Amino acid sequence: MHELNVPLSDAERAELSDLADATGRTPEELALEAVRAHLRAERERVGEAAARLARAHAPLLERLGR
Repeated sequence: MHELNVPLSDAERAELSDLADATGRTPEELALEAVRAHLRAERERVGEAAARLARAHAPLLERLGR
């Protein structure tokens, strides 16, 4: 597993710590959860855009594939 340092302002760190305390998790668990959620959302967004482009250019892609 790799580690990543993320610079946070004092206010962001305090808010993260408060949320962690309130939810019974660690700040690291919350940050990892947020990163994973963001990656899922971006993967979906990019996949949808790729599918849209493939549909829009299907005839060209078909000709190039021959």
